[in-house]
Amino acid sequence: MPQKDPSEAIVAQQRELAARLPFADTADFEAVERGFLGTLDDPVIRDADGTVVWDASSYDFLEGEAPDTVNPSLWRQSRLVAKHGLFEVVPGLYQARGLDLSVMSFVEGDTGVIVIDPLISTETAAAAMALYRAHRGERPITAVIFTHSHIDHFGGVQGIVDQAQVDASEVQIIAPEGLVGHAVAENVYAGPAMGRRAGYMYGAALARGPRGAVGAGLGQTTSTGDATIIAPTIDVTTTGERHTIDGLEIEFQMAPGTEAPSEMHFYFPRYRALCMAENATHTLHNLLTLRGALVRDPHIWSRYLTEAIERYGDRTDVVFASHHWPTWGSERIVEFLGLQRDLYGYLHDQTLRMLNQGMQGAEIAEAIQLPPALENAWHTRGYYGSVSHNVKAIYQRYMGWFDGNPARLWPHPPQAQAERYVAAIGGIDRVLELARQAFADGDLRWAATLCDHAVFAEPDNEAAKELYADTLEQLGYGAENGTWRNFFLSGATELREGNFGTPTTTNAPAILAQLTPEQLFDAVAITVDGPRAWDLDLAFDLVLTDLDRSFRLTLRNGVFVYVEREPADDGALRLSLTKPRLIALAGGDLDSPGIDAVGDTGVLSQLLGVLSKGDTAFDIVLP
Repeated sequence: MPQKDPSEAIVAQQRELAARLPFADTADFEAVERGFLGTLDDPVIRDADGTVVWDASSYDFLEGEAPDTVNPSLWRQSRLVAKHGLFEVVPGLYQARGLDLSVMSFVEGDTGVIVIDPLISTETAAAAMALYRAHRGERPITAVIFTHSHIDHFGGVQGIVDQAQVDASEVQIIAPEGLVGHAVAENVYAGPAMGRRAGYMYGAALARGPRGAVGAGLGQTTSTGDATIIAPTIDVTTTGERHTIDGLEIEFQMAPGTEAPSEMHFYFPRYRALCMAENATHTLHNLLTLRGALVRDPHIWSRYLTEAIERYGDRTDVVFASHHWPTWGSERIVEFLGLQRDLYGYLHDQTLRMLNQGMQGAEIAEAIQLPPALENAWHTRGYYGSVSHNVKAIYQRYMGWFDGNPARLWPHPPQAQAERYVAAIGGIDRVLELARQAFADGDLRWAATLCDHAVFAEPDNEAAKELYADTLEQLGYGAENGTWRNFFLSGATELREGNFGTPTTTNAPAILAQLTPEQLFDAVAITVDGPRAWDLDLAFDLVLTDLDRSFRLTLRNGVFVYVEREPADDGALRLSLTKPRLIALAGGDLDSPGIDAVGDTGVLSQLLGVLSKGDTAFDIVLP
């Protein structure tokens, strides 16, 4: 099934948007070039085996006017985000941009440099560090700051410092309190499902080009190298807290529960520079990311932006973040932060107003209109989050998945529902006839709905899959939101070429190593196949020799329970091992040395026999 040209409806939409939005405003293009010092000699970054983990040159096609296969607003954003290299923000403060999904910043102290957010992968972080040193010299790293608990802000840390340097107090790791726990939980508990969907969200399997991946709005895509973490040596807990590193004073503002559950902003008085982490970037952000996460709180997000304006607005000359390019000048900074604040506050308040009038999330998403100041500011447009799915997320946060209509309280699951819809409409041929007519009329949303029912009712129907792929492709061409485009085009790709699995980085060993025993036991509990474990009644003791901690573990009624206590004589088995060996055991390694077992080892075999790992290639567009 070959790719198709954009339909007349999509071409008309692109031209209407190009005429309506303020494309004559080129201030962002000037800002993204400001302070450019140079880029990598080879923009292709590889791991130790030679595998490409990042290729900045793959977006070189983003030049000139937008083709009809890309929303012109998204094309503009992607051109800006794809700019790669090292940039001087102000003398003493630098950023490496375009070398991963996120931005890596360098703040010079008296003798060395503080690094902020070392990207996703050790390989991209090392390349960014080398680029900085090529232009600024061999300054030692005195500290690394993690702004928040998402992997693109800590994963590359061991590409620039190692644990021995941290243990020797040569390098401080500074983070908001709770970062490691939240980071590990997000990457492990629902890791397989989130990873699979992240492949869609970031277009990881798509060819890069005008008919494929052009970027995700916040950054171009995710690198695929080795992800790591190092536990913080300084946990920041309080707004107004100050630390001095290498002669450089840093003042912190806590912002938990915003874009991440553990997040903070901070201010450098020496440079009159404010870092906003990921809470004020050049896009509307996600309140519920399409890969999956807890719903974020736009109300508290808006309040923290107000607090940042009040605390720092009159003493800041530049505001920068861990994505996109900075904003310079006090007046522009206050305007920028104010509009970002108003964006999240407006979405929150208007969604609550309308849901209290009885409207459902989907209805609010169609009805809500942004005020002109927010609609016409480039940095408030929905390149990563969208008004549509953010409004539905706010509804979900307050009201849950159920909209209150009893007919929707207990619907059939998707495949059973699809079979009934197809039968009611008059069979698969009639469904496809209606879908083709909707496609021809430019009603692509209805065509997608009909095709969705068709392929769930008859997964092997090639005509249905082809029409569905063509429909998703057109929706992708028209999407202003980068992640929507990637989702639509990834769905079309799998319908045409088959399941591409999970091409993004998940469950890296260095991150798994940071699991506490409790988190590890929780991760095991999530994998218990309940029905297979109903009749098991297991109890045994586990001693972690390197931590001097002991746990009683039980499996009853399909529920795995742990209690910290000293070993007792009533357990069928006592295992003594280190935490690293326990992690390997949970991964299925029964044979390596390092386990001292006393008692009935069959208990352990019974437990491992009912564990079911997540599926990293589950179907999304097919049942």
